Amino acid sequence: MSSLKILDAGLLTTVQDLGRYGYQRYGVSQSGVMDIFSSRVANELVGNLKDDALLEMTLKGVSIKFSQEMGIAITGAKCDAYINDQKIELWRSYKVFCGDILKIGFIKEGVRSYLSFSGGIDVPLIMGSRSTNLKANIGGFEGRKLKVGDELKVFSKEIKILKKLKEEITPKYGKEMDIGVIIGQQHNYFTETGKKIFFESEYTIKSESDRMGIRVSGNRVEHIGSADIISDGITFGAIQIPGNGQPIIMMADRQTTGGYTKIGNVISTDLSKMAQGIPGCKLKFMKIELEEAVNKIKEEEKIINSLDSYIIISEESASKLYRVTVNNKTYMVEVSEIKRG
Repeated sequence: MSSLKILDAGLLTTVQDLGRYGYQRYGVSQSGVMDIFSSRVANELVGNLKDDALLEMTLKGVSIKFSQEMGIAITGAKCDAYINDQKIELWRSYKVFCGDILKIGFIKEGVRSYLSFSGGIDVPLIMGSRSTNLKANIGGFEGRKLKVGDELKVFSKEIKILKKLKEEITPKYGKEMDIGVIIGQQHNYFTETGKKIFFESEYTIKSESDRMGIRVSGNRVEHIGSADIISDGITFGAIQIPGNGQPIIMMADRQTTGGYTKIGNVISTDLSKMAQGIPGCKLKFMKIELEEAVNKIKEEEKIINSLDSYIIISEESASKLYRVTVNNKTYMVEVSEIKRG
């Protein structure tokens, strides 16, 4: 029996995790979630590991009927959600039971929402990842977006602690964003005026943006010569400037190599903000030094992993969960008190 059945698949709902690493040299894109912060918090709320597979929903949520008990959490873009027609909160975990129906509506602020299940979605590992690569039709659920009638399996894992991310930490998605950028190795391909324009101008997210890249419009960034280079690797957040001088921020489904100059790279902690930028959102690019970017990563890790970031809603067991890292692999270890007679 399936763990859950899709009653409404939304507009673009896919199975994702943190991505497919180590295969870009073979032409295989990273894929994975667009908003890493929201997806990691969603998994944290249901007691999963950070890379467990979950659903990424774009602009509209799903409706699901459950056939087994499990924990769930919804994070990311603001939307209305209901369990059996009773409204629930975002950024907190709930327990659902066999026969329950979850409904997630249209997004009101932001672009992408994330739905996690305790245990994670059970789909095949393809090159070390369960992420969906839509262009290659691999990974996730049959390599495609979900549709009505699909039945998914979830790894069985009981949720023992229900908790909520504190309000003051919960991201807010507005119509204006400051985005940190580290200068790229090809910055000397641009005129000094061009670099000044890039960092002092306001840019607007265009409707042509997608999981491959976010296109923006604004003042033209000047090259010294040609915008073309010998193709090299493309990282998550690389900012390409083609011949028209209009920046393109490369995202999760980006191509593996590219032949346009890159003025810099969006810092990893701001990629989640970029993923939630709606068409028309105004951006200001801010120059960030490497040390400051690293400190921001440390701060984000502390927010996600610290018990102080969450409010405990209920605790159904005397056992405790601890995160243990061994040889760069993270495990959730349950420790229970044994009383001797």
